[in-house]
Amino acid sequence: MISVNNVTLRIGKKALFEDVNIKFTEGNCYGLIGANGAGKSTFLKILSGELDSTSGEVVITPGQRLSFLKQDHFQYDEYPVLDTVIMGNARLYEIMKEKEAIYAKEDFSEEDGIRASELEAEFADMDGWEAESDAATLLNGLGIDTDLHYSLMKDLLGAQKVKVLLAQALFGNPDILLLDEPTNHLDLDAIAWLEEFLINFPNTVIVVSHDRYFLNKVCTQIADIDYGKIQLYAGNYDFWYESSQLMIRQMKEANKKKEEKIKELQEFISRFSANASKSRQATSRKKALEKIQLDELRPSSRKYPYIDFRPNREIGNEVLTVEGISKTIDGVKVLDNISFILGHDDKVAFVGGNEFAKTTLFQILAGEMEPDEGTYKWGVTTSQAYFPKDNSKEFDNDDTIVDWLTQYSEIKDATYVRGFLGRMLFAGEDGVKKVKVLSGGEKVRCMLSKLMISGANVLILDEPTDHLDMEAITALNNGLIKFPGVLLFSSRDHQIVQTTANRIIELLPNGSMIDKITTYDEYLASDEMARKRTVYTKSSSDEEDN
Repeated sequence: MISVNNVTLRIGKKALFEDVNIKFTEGNCYGLIGANGAGKSTFLKILSGELDSTSGEVVITPGQRLSFLKQDHFQYDEYPVLDTVIMGNARLYEIMKEKEAIYAKEDFSEEDGIRASELEAEFADMDGWEAESDAATLLNGLGIDTDLHYSLMKDLLGAQKVKVLLAQALFGNPDILLLDEPTNHLDLDAIAWLEEFLINFPNTVIVVSHDRYFLNKVCTQIADIDYGKIQLYAGNYDFWYESSQLMIRQMKEANKKKEEKIKELQEFISRFSANASKSRQATSRKKALEKIQLDELRPSSRKYPYIDFRPNREIGNEVLTVEGISKTIDGVKVLDNISFILGHDDKVAFVGGNEFAKTTLFQILAGEMEPDEGTYKWGVTTSQAYFPKDNSKEFDNDDTIVDWLTQYSEIKDATYVRGFLGRMLFAGEDGVKKVKVLSGGEKVRCMLSKLMISGANVLILDEPTDHLDMEAITALNNGLIKFPGVLLFSSRDHQIVQTTANRIIELLPNGSMIDKITTYDEYLASDEMARKRTVYTKSSSDEEDN
């Protein structure tokens, strides 16, 4: 168990949270939620001991081990992947290294023998002989192939490093598990594996995530940071949302009734306070008036942008024809004979662990890259807007936000442009900020403003939820559901894929694809998931035979 007693954190004069008292108990998974800047990651650092609070204390049950998902992707570059995972249990890794050093000695002494015996006993008590196989199981579940387990961390891609660090946090059955955005850079398959792991995890979990579906699947309670306080709600994210909205409605209704009563009493007092026969009643009502206290409705720190993609023209029946597109990059065949046709009602989610293939296909269809083979043709009634996964080139200039967006607008009017920025929560002086100093989330909101102002009837979106908070993701989800045009998109957000897509195209590791007209949940429930791996395994074997 981990107890938070009267914890306050002040940054300058501002209290990020104040007098927090919470107990996080065994067997529960707590979703820690709140607006960007509310202090979610900061609170996890206080729980882990990495950061001291201004006042109060955090108490962990003696003897319990806490594990915290690290975000430093370069800290372990010189270590093998398996070792990095096992480091999640620092004491176990320390024993392993000390044993290796003793057994490597040429002048092995009696003292060394005694020490080795002590270490072996502790090693066995900690299930040390299962350490490598346990670490390998975690890595395989997250999609890190066995042939990478003995590679150095520096030889892995960024997304692979994220998975290894997550495996490190999960390793060794910690008593308390702190996870800060564990689904970042995970593909949907890896997220599904993590969901099952946490559902079956018997100890205490506290997780920060912007993935609503993930929070609904794994959380038994929600810890909401708002108004400078942290309040617990039983249930998952959807239950928190309904409960919190109900509480606000009830408080507003109660205040409305109180305000009506106040008005009624004030009118009576005003009319009869000078009337001798009614003076006692007026006095009584004055006392009653003094007792009425309105509930305090503090403004929430949450802010919801408004996302509405409105095409300038209706789309025709001929949208996109892709025939035999293939692409090889650095000797690896990323796309192999990809063909499909899109109709005017299609909203297509591109899924699967091969993220590079999805990005490559989107870049080709957006005209930013040429295929090695094959062709594609857009319909004459289509207009496309592209949201790239890497938007850094867009903001490598000295433009203000208003000037940056104006260049993409047919109407060169600052008031008109500021209207689109206002929808994305850029108000007042924000418009004159330089785009190169914006945060990751602000840049994404600028890109969404660009898509809205474009009036395109085809949207190509490559992981648009990266860097967005829960409120912006919810607004984007609603905007995509309402969009009357054609969508081609990839997203790690299960709820966006499920509620938006009516067609699933999965790009397989061998560069081929599966194309199904279905929702995402129906696709996951189908036998295609098993069949695709059979197809890929057979294909790979055939290539090796050749």
